[in-house]
Amino acid sequence: MKKKALCIMSGGMDSTLVAYTMKEQGYEIIALHFNYGQRTVAKELQAFRHICDHLGACEKYEIDLDFFKTIGASALTDHNIDVPTNGVEAGVPVTYVPFRNGIFLSIATAIAEKEGCEVIAIGVVEEDSSGYPDCRDAFIQSFQEAANLGTKETTRIRIEMPLVHLQKSQIVLEAYTLNVPLELTWSCYQSEDKACGVCDSCRLRLRGFELAGEKDPLVYAL
Repeated sequence: MKKKALCIMSGGMDSTLVAYTMKEQGYEIIALHFNYGQRTVAKELQAFRHICDHLGACEKYEIDLDFFKTIGASALTDHNIDVPTNGVEAGVPVTYVPFRNGIFLSIATAIAEKEGCEVIAIGVVEEDSSGYPDCRDAFIQSFQEAANLGTKETTRIRIEMPLVHLQKSQIVLEAYTLNVPLELTWSCYQSEDKACGVCDSCRLRLRGFELAGEKDPLVYAL
């Protein structure tokens, strides 16, 4: 039986590269996407579906998590909070969604156990990201231990985070090496038409392409 990896995929560049990395390593890909009331929910879902088709994922899950809008406290899920556009914020930015990755990983663990996946792969980036605490290496490692304590004795899940210590420019270069369809990915926090070019996510992506000496295939409003 071919080994399987459950890949948490937002439709963005980082998680897409992770899925292609796992495929390159010989894993059959089960794709997992969350609709959690984010501003660009429709565009991200579209990107996820297109990427899954290109990737040849053997199965895909689309999970709706509307409670994030009830919790609020993030510019991504609360439209009363503006998405910052004046540069990447220091510390934990207002676009942080409280414990999002912890919740995503909990659901991913349940699906991975059901599907018999030996790996959950996630595209967290610690060194060149926006300062989200649930993207840290130490957190993911701790979660892996908890997940294995809370599942069947026969379940052994390893959480892979191959990008966690990379910078965006390195991610861009690795994506080109693996022929990742970057034109299908979406990173903008606030626009579903043309990428805004000024939110934290757009700025980090554009800077990554610039430092890598490559041109981003996305169309930007600015």
